[in-house]
Amino acid sequence: MYAKVIIEYPVKSLNKIFIYKIPKDLELEIKIGMKVYVPFNHKEVFGIVIDITKEITNEFEIKEIIRIENKELVLSKELLDVGKYLADSTLCNLITAYQTMLPSSLKIKKQTSNYDLYDEYIVIKDIKIAQEYIKKYPNRKKQILIIEKLLSDKINKKEINSNILKALKENGLIEIEKEKRYRININNKNIIKKELTEEQLKVYDQVEFNKYQTYLLYGITGSGKTEVYIKWIEKVINMGKTAIMLVPEIGLTTQIAIRFYEAFGSDVAILHSSLSPGERYDEYLKIMAGKVKIVVGTRSAIFAPLKNIGIIIIDEEDSNSYKQDNTPKYHARDIAIYRSQYNNIPLVLGSATPSLESFARAFKNVYKLLKLTKRVGEAKIPKIHIVNMEEEIKKRNTIFSDLLQEKIKEKLLKQEQIILLLNRRGFATFITCSNCGYTYKCPNCDITLTYHKSTNNLICHYCGYQIKKANRCPKCQEESLNYYGLGTEKLEEKIKELSPGIRVVRMDQDTTRNKGMHEKIIKEFKEHKYDLLLGTQMISKGLDFPKVSLVGVINADTTLNIPDYRSSENTFALLNQVAGRAGRSDILGEVIIQTYNPDNFCLKCVKENNYNAFYLQEMFFRKKLKYPPYYYLVSIKIIGKDYEKTLENAKKAKYYLSKNLSKETIILGPTTAAILKYKNEYRMQIIIKYKYDDKLIKVLKELDSLFISIKDNYIDIDLNPLQI
Repeated sequence: MYAKVIIEYPVKSLNKIFIYKIPKDLELEIKIGMKVYVPFNHKEVFGIVIDITKEITNEFEIKEIIRIENKELVLSKELLDVGKYLADSTLCNLITAYQTMLPSSLKIKKQTSNYDLYDEYIVIKDIKIAQEYIKKYPNRKKQILIIEKLLSDKINKKEINSNILKALKENGLIEIEKEKRYRININNKNIIKKELTEEQLKVYDQVEFNKYQTYLLYGITGSGKTEVYIKWIEKVINMGKTAIMLVPEIGLTTQIAIRFYEAFGSDVAILHSSLSPGERYDEYLKIMAGKVKIVVGTRSAIFAPLKNIGIIIIDEEDSNSYKQDNTPKYHARDIAIYRSQYNNIPLVLGSATPSLESFARAFKNVYKLLKLTKRVGEAKIPKIHIVNMEEEIKKRNTIFSDLLQEKIKEKLLKQEQIILLLNRRGFATFITCSNCGYTYKCPNCDITLTYHKSTNNLICHYCGYQIKKANRCPKCQEESLNYYGLGTEKLEEKIKELSPGIRVVRMDQDTTRNKGMHEKIIKEFKEHKYDLLLGTQMISKGLDFPKVSLVGVINADTTLNIPDYRSSENTFALLNQVAGRAGRSDILGEVIIQTYNPDNFCLKCVKENNYNAFYLQEMFFRKKLKYPPYYYLVSIKIIGKDYEKTLENAKKAKYYLSKNLSKETIILGPTTAAILKYKNEYRMQIIIKYKYDDKLIKVLKELDSLFISIKDNYIDIDLNPLQI
């Protein structure tokens, strides 16, 4: 028998199947989807078995598989097919697709750590021998006491005195059993069930099971989408099936996981990047072994090895975090659609601000639209104020408007809580010398360095380069450095100056780097250990704080002025979602949005909570400018260390595309990418716009193959990019 194996090297030239002979002693054990150790050239490497065959036609000598590496890890036929779909739809290597689907501790490579944990239990070896021992040695009271306990149940090895253990072992009375121990082990006995409102029940009843259909649940903030998700999953579990629930942010995973533990106890596993490698290893194998029925997690949880899936739910489906930035550049929604079709089950996409593509599909009945229009209980939609900062600047209010200052004081007196959003971390966006004009820039990227005061570091938020800030200008040695731009770190300092004694907690990438910090900040703010939570967009979605009555947006133009076709959509979603954090109980909520563009249509729609008006206006522009959902996009970047060669090869790529693609397909560029230089490499970009082109995938694969032989440059292809 022979195995078809793909090996661990993610090199394009090795993106092929290799044939290996299965040794006789492994024929009964080896399975498709197993990780194996094989000889390759003069090395021994890891690979994954993607097929087994009895006969082959091969003139060359065939080498044998050395061993099976992990008998617990077996990718199912569904996951193998998902990997092939992922490779085809993102133009990546098949091995890269499978590597992406697995947690770091189980990837197809050499393992340097053993992540298995076990508890050791003592059990009786032979009941008759044990009973005879009790009769024969009645004076050995301590031993007999242990034996009598063991006759009714096993005992943890740690609970037995080592001398007694040794004596029982020497007399052949006991043996040790190993039992796998999981790092995350929830034993919640107090299951909390909540009743649905009339509107929620109406939505709940519209989903059909055992049939593929994509549903778009458009529910305003605070309308109780999570409780409807729980009821759908409860129904699926009662049918003997399993469920996947995706959330966009790690902080949200924690909050939703807690609610799911309350509803389903130990039937829940969580998967996200903040888990330790050992925790991810445990959760993944727990899922694979069928020990849980529900998986809650971020983007990569869509690859969870659940069997017999009954429903997939994606909360906040419009979030950009569902799209992976590096290869393979997949969108979790596309994988969810594939797995839902594969299993013939419903897929639910939920959001208070659906993506334009999803809403357009619902408008055309490709997706079925479900609506939640009311907040649960006594909660009311918050009142939104738009403040013109041009007028405030005249009063020398550069950060806080008069209205925001007044409202912060008012809420603090009432002992209510406040959230402030500023979608930019750090202390200052850049530092410039007023004497010679020197500006701190990243030597690897075409971008200024952001100053972080807490560590006195200047950091590139693209490649991670950092240096310590000196007091003098590095060029002219004068003490004339000026700080420009506002980040969350500086905002924290300013709010403490504005309201001395205020208890402030900051939530951004800097304060949540350490394990458990998301959960800690959310828990402590909910317990009112802080008066004010400030942070970046990670505080905008899903968080539920009953005492928050005021939300302030410091600079709404941060995302509005980004030169990208989605900037208005992203701004509307961000502001609408963060506004939804206010007034989620019986306290009336207020939202203050500070901007230099008060007449912007997007901001007017946010103020009126009018998604439909925003959708129609934005769709009008998208149609005129030939952007999604009217056209599909492909972004192609040609990347290299030499500017001229990179530009030359980008022009050749454009020529190849023009010659081979349909005449109706629009090809723009090459131009410099938004960030021209990144990690010491220059990037040229070509944009493709198309409605339908049956040649596209074939031509892109050919172009990708052509760049294998080009030493100076490589190609990066992103189908359906979220940013260009």
